[in-house]
Order: sequence, then structure tokens, then C-alpha cells
Amino acid sequence: METPGRGSPYTVRTLAEAAGVSRSQVGRLIAGGRPSLEVTEAHAVAEALGVAVLVLFAPPSSPNRGRNDTGTTPT
Repeated sequence: METPGRGSPYTVRTLAEAAGVSRSQVGRLIAGGRPSLEVTEAHAVAEALGVAVLVLFAPPSSPNRGRNDTGTTPT
């Protein structure tokens, strides 16, 4: 993982430290095990990466995005 514009590699540990959140939270976000963070934490992660919050935590463009014909979310 690299920081945009800086080229310095980030590990889960260094990103967590830079953002002031726990390593487990960052690890679960990256792995997809956690879909969101508290607003202040989301802003801190985005700031540490040098991007806007919506770049990292954008809502789906449509309520039906990611659904198949049966109306269920694919696994």
C-alpha cells in the first residue's frame, strides 16, 4: 500500500499510527471485514492517505448496485 503523491509505502501498522486508529480496524477495512468506520476515524484515515473521505468510503451509486436478478447481494 502506498500513500498517494508521496510514494512512501504504508503498512497496516504505519497507516493505523498515522491515522490514530487501531491496527485491527485498518486490517479489517483492507480485508473487507469491516465496511465502515466512525466519521472521525474515516476522516483521519483519508487525511493520512492524502485523499478525500469519499474516495475511500463512497456510497454505492445506486441502491441496486451489486445485486443480482434475485435481488440478493452476491457473495
